[in-house]
Amino acid sequence: RESVVPLAEDVAERALEDAEAAPDEITHVIAVSCTGFFAPGLDVELVKRLGLPPTTQRTFIGFMGCYAAFNALRVADGFCQSNPDARVLVVCAELCTLHFQIDDSLESVVVNSLFSDGAAAAVLSSRSGADAQGRLAYVDGRCHLDDDSMEDMTWAIGDTGFKMGLSSRVPDVVGDNLPAYVDDLLGAHDLGREDPDFWAIHPGGRRIVEGARDALHLGDRDVADSLAVLRRYGNMSSPTILFVLKRIFEQADRGGGAPPDQGVAMAFGPGLTIEGALFERA
Repeated sequence: RESVVPLAEDVAERALEDAEAAPDEITHVIAVSCTGFFAPGLDVELVKRLGLPPTTQRTFIGFMGCYAAFNALRVADGFCQSNPDARVLVVCAELCTLHFQIDDSLESVVVNSLFSDGAAAAVLSSRSGADAQGRLAYVDGRCHLDDDSMEDMTWAIGDTGFKMGLSSRVPDVVGDNLPAYVDDLLGAHDLGREDPDFWAIHPGGRRIVEGARDALHLGDRDVADSLAVLRRYGNMSSPTILFVLKRIFEQADRGGGAPPDQGVAMAFGPGLTIEGALFERA
């Protein structure tokens, strides 16, 4: 609580500023974390510290892991679809290093070296067609749960913090399931894999990113931003995909080209689960 609240508050303030959203305009807050719990929770702290209305509707998405940002985006989209005045603040904040494990297993060495701390936030708004022009819109989201990988990625509360189980099978399971998942997501909108002009792949590890690249027949350029985030920040669990999306759009701005118009983002976590979304510029 001592460490995560200031971190979440900081990214939330910056997201509000970037979205040109005043605190009193926010109607919903969605807080996401799998690395700690307390009550009153992070959602309440955000309302108080940001000066949001006391009527702000709050949702907490907990213990879902690396793909949880997509659960938050789906919930935010539901609020926006049902309320024409909705402005939803999504905040993902994780402190994975609280659960650093000291034992002799190779599994712990991998987990300790891969996971890190981070936070990210975004504002989603319900907008008319004219007001939405030029903005990136959340079009659709999709979930896929593998039939036979329940024990390949686990997260349990132990005496020395939360203990993660991480099987070497994870990249192979993701690669096996990903093509059908992406084809279903795109096919529902009469699109194929050749249509997206950006791919945001959660950098759960180098093998996962490269396995996704190979399974979808993408190029190195398509996954460069995911690998750059992994190199610079590590795997921060739920905020990580928002870091990748931010980098994709910043790189386009720096290059002076047109911003990406359409793309797919995805992440992977316990289950094994694939969660993702289709984005499109209005």
